[in-house]
Amino acid sequence: MENDILIHNGLLLTMEERLPVVENGAVLIRGSQIVDCGPEKELDLALVHDSNRIDAGGGVIMPGLVNCHTHVPMSMFRGLADDLPLDVWLNEHIFPAEATRLNPDSVHEWSLHSCREMLLAGTSTCCDGYFFEAQVARAMVESGIRAVAGQGVIDSPAPGVPDPTHNIQAAKTFVAQIMDLSSRITPSIFCHSPYTCSAATLVSAKQAAEDAGILFQIHAAETKNEIHMIEGLNKRSVIAYLDGLGLLNERTLLVHSVWIDDGDIEIIHKRSARVAHCPESNMKLASGIAPVPRMIDARIVVGIGTDGCASNNDQDLFSEMDMAAKLHKVACMDPCVMDARTCLAMATIEGARAIGLDREIGSIERGKQADIIIVDMKKPHMVPMYDPFSSLVYSAKSSDVSLVMVDGIIRVREGKLV
Repeated sequence: MENDILIHNGLLLTMEERLPVVENGAVLIRGSQIVDCGPEKELDLALVHDSNRIDAGGGVIMPGLVNCHTHVPMSMFRGLADDLPLDVWLNEHIFPAEATRLNPDSVHEWSLHSCREMLLAGTSTCCDGYFFEAQVARAMVESGIRAVAGQGVIDSPAPGVPDPTHNIQAAKTFVAQIMDLSSRITPSIFCHSPYTCSAATLVSAKQAAEDAGILFQIHAAETKNEIHMIEGLNKRSVIAYLDGLGLLNERTLLVHSVWIDDGDIEIIHKRSARVAHCPESNMKLASGIAPVPRMIDARIVVGIGTDGCASNNDQDLFSEMDMAAKLHKVACMDPCVMDARTCLAMATIEGARAIGLDREIGSIERGKQADIIIVDMKKPHMVPMYDPFSSLVYSAKSSDVSLVMVDGIIRVREGKLV
């Protein structure tokens, strides 16, 4: 068709099952969808105008990256309180800063800032959880990114929800408000943690998410001391506690999951819950090292996230992949764990699966949405390339992303926002 777009002359990593690599690959896009992909010589390109052909210049053509956990407005707190323990960082710095600096305008401004940062770094989809989330969602729409937007729930006065008895209703109202906002934005409910939300709040929030058929997100088992901060734990693990409340299923995203054991891994697998791994944030706050290799061995779906800029301090999934691979190798004293293919899958198709969007995105396949990036492989630090997966995880930088397409619309061209 006349308006079809062709991306060609590149090494195509579809991130489909078995992770095929296609030499001289190409992707044909019609509207917002991928209609064909594979070796360029096998595609019917007779009707594609020259003006609609995008030359990848020998770079890698691959799915856009999926950031499974972030707090996009928190870029306003980047570098505010570094090098502190989590409880001090959160209670003495972040919570007070949120109380004084968060308002609808600041949240919109810094959410837009973060979305642009992610797009420039090759992230086409993010999963967010925060307050004033309607303003976050509005910024997401304006930026062109795809996102899961989660309204925050907490049992204390929060930005936009000064009366905590209204926290569940505020979340329900948010979901109803943005359900039809954009095809790129999916609502979610985000309970901050099991130590800031009562059992009743957790159950009500999960039920609201189930009624709407949407993702339920929660920080879980992030720190060693968390078990001492939760009422009613009764010597159970955090994961067992959440499971006892009926919160775990395939629409539950457990963020961090650092302090878990084999019994917890069995529960997560049995309930088909998903996990968001945030290695750089966990390292910076000295939270610990999540047993991700054991989770993957147990066939748990694990995506990768940056966390917010206040605890990372960027939203760069290329550095996150690199760090995840190396952190677990040294933690396990095994150079073979968390190989490059595993890490790249976590940032693409597994990340999409973790947030419930794998039928739409995460791989380059016919019928999926055209969320595609091109990575320049000609810069000195990328040469030579013996294995594209290794080069992308261990050598590539976010600045190597030359093009980002979301929903068939180019958002970054030649490394600059369109």
